[in-house]
Amino acid sequence: MATFLYKLGRLAFRRRHFVALIWVALLTLAGVGAASAPPAGNSSFSIPGTEAQKAFDLLEQRFPGASADGATARVVFKAPSGEKMTDAENKATVQKTVDELADGSEVASVADPYTGNAVSKDGTIAYASVKYDVSGMELEESTKDALEDAAQQARDAGLTVEVGGDALQAVPETGATEVIGIAVAAVVLVITFGSLVAAGLPLLTALIGVGIGVSSITALASALELGSTTSILAMMIGLAVGIDYALFIVSRYRAELAEGREREEAAGRAVGTAGSAVVFAGLTVVIALVGLAVVNIPMLTKMGVAAAGTVAIAVLIALTMIPALLGYAGRRVKPAGAKGRLLGRSRKGEPKPDRPAGPPKANLGTRWASFVVRRPLAVLLLGVIGLGAAAVPAASLELGLPDDGSQPTSTTQRRAYDLLSEGFGPGFNGPLMVVVDAKGSDAPKDAFDDVAGEIKGLDGVVAVTPPVPNKGGDTATITVIPDSKPSSVQTEDLVHAIRDAGGDVEAKTGAETLVTGSTAMNIDVSEKLNDALVPYLVLVVGLAFLLLIVVFRSILVPLKAALGFLLSVMAALGAVVAVFQWGWLSGLMGVEETGPVMSMMPIFMVGVVFGLAMDYEVFLVTRMREAFVHGEKPHQAVVTGFKHGARVVTAAAVIMMAVFAGFIGSSESMVKMIGFGLAIAVFFDAFVVRMAIVPAVLALLGKRAWWLPKWLDRALPNVDVEGEGLRTAGERGSDPDEDRELVRA
Repeated sequence: MATFLYKLGRLAFRRRHFVALIWVALLTLAGVGAASAPPAGNSSFSIPGTEAQKAFDLLEQRFPGASADGATARVVFKAPSGEKMTDAENKATVQKTVDELADGSEVASVADPYTGNAVSKDGTIAYASVKYDVSGMELEESTKDALEDAAQQARDAGLTVEVGGDALQAVPETGATEVIGIAVAAVVLVITFGSLVAAGLPLLTALIGVGIGVSSITALASALELGSTTSILAMMIGLAVGIDYALFIVSRYRAELAEGREREEAAGRAVGTAGSAVVFAGLTVVIALVGLAVVNIPMLTKMGVAAAGTVAIAVLIALTMIPALLGYAGRRVKPAGAKGRLLGRSRKGEPKPDRPAGPPKANLGTRWASFVVRRPLAVLLLGVIGLGAAAVPAASLELGLPDDGSQPTSTTQRRAYDLLSEGFGPGFNGPLMVVVDAKGSDAPKDAFDDVAGEIKGLDGVVAVTPPVPNKGGDTATITVIPDSKPSSVQTEDLVHAIRDAGGDVEAKTGAETLVTGSTAMNIDVSEKLNDALVPYLVLVVGLAFLLLIVVFRSILVPLKAALGFLLSVMAALGAVVAVFQWGWLSGLMGVEETGPVMSMMPIFMVGVVFGLAMDYEVFLVTRMREAFVHGEKPHQAVVTGFKHGARVVTAAAVIMMAVFAGFIGSSESMVKMIGFGLAIAVFFDAFVVRMAIVPAVLALLGKRAWWLPKWLDRALPNVDVEGEGLRTAGERGSDPDEDRELVRA
């Protein structure tokens, strides 16, 4: 592989005009496609194989025209102090609001509070339910404006009015912190390279890659039903890996220049060596993201595939456009150690005149690695204990999907949620819809009544509406109001109790009972994600483990990489629980409401963090293996790997953390949580696992770390990540077969 990538790097360097033209053309094409594409509609949130989805599909079949997937709104009214909603003046205001809402072109129905028993017992709160023909993301702005205007007119009449439901669902915004994250990345690059030109290359290529990826997602959003969150996550991951991959290659290019090579040769060798690490690091990220398809949740699969596509673009740009831009930059990108006047040195990289010349001082990475190999056991224990302590809150992990109760208190959706809880009880915000399929029953009506009777006798039920049959009389819906809030364990227990009771009724009458609704759907999603976590881990970690065996030609190094990842991801989950569930530092993170952790957070974090963690593993440890294969002793190889790689890995980690942290300012709770989780996970993995635990373990293992059975060594393809095929005979100093024998010994 190294030889192929070496040739590719030299070709891109020589044909830089052609390469640049191709990428600019692709960016333009993607931009035109995004600009001319129809706006994205609703992102389908179907959950195949769950009871809630089966009931939802049955409703669409048996209740045609009911707009089962249409948006809903609850306009909640509260009377002024000392008045009631049944007072004539307040009643007239509500009636006027209902009439105005019913005139909307996309409105399917509006339920009058006074005819639909939607007034609280104390008479102070009432609500009107609005049903639309289309989903929340497909509603026209004029329809949303009409809803808000109707609510405002009722407010002007003296009532407190808030609007809940998904009709006012907004596209998430990332906020200014995203720009701050990119600015931090730019500062880190300037400090790392000491040159504005060298620092600008990774940023430029990352932005081009993300531009192509996100524009392509936007262009395909309507056809593939991609939600707005998909493009945000693709941007988040694409920016992070795009900057990092380019950073690795530019850094190696400068190191090759420092060894006296011509620029075209240095570009070829940088792509042949660091580029090989980029390819395998990118492959692990792609495997982890595409592997999300195992969960069988279409939305999650689309998010993973879209993000994986952006990562693949980042890899291709790093391998081709970076050497092309290095050709354009010429002498403005200096050899390693020659940092120009920006950081206080001469243009030739010589020491300042007032400083006496002397032997080069060991860099921080060398000093740190030397310390670790002298005290590996102490460093290992400290790192493991520290991550273990950070992981403790993960034992209290509670999973759920957000509802209006998790919105900030400044939103009208949250205030409507609180008003409904005040007037009708917390369970009113999460009603359960029970669908009774009596097509196989001899007495459908009796079956409907039996189900309603069974549910009324269950604990935790506040109210059960009479069965509402369809026109054919073979299916009915029953609405159940729990006495607990939607995201509580008690509501989850009630859903299971209703399903168990439905099984007893089916045995007697032949009628099937299904529970659906947003609350039941959330419960089913959480359970499905929990069930898929172990198979997903086995698949992703297993495939990446095999890939790393090929890269490192070792059994213990990939095993250590996987175990270190598990430590970092558990510690990161612990931090997420502490902030978003327990409320620690919630004010600093902009978390206005604590609650259950997003159901898809653990499995998404496992996938993304595993892929990103392997970036640092591949780049840092391939440098160590390169030194070992070329004859250095195991401990010295660890130090050499840190000498060349620690600065770059540190810069890459800080950049990735800054980019991810930039998304904490998003208005979307899922994006905010993922941004924080990935940022803290990168911190734990890069600075504790890869920079402390990894060298400590390698120092303890010594030569055994690179052991590989001879039969397996012969069976595995030689991908030559170390670039051995690029070394001249004089550079090798020995036969390459002898170098490989060192590893087998």
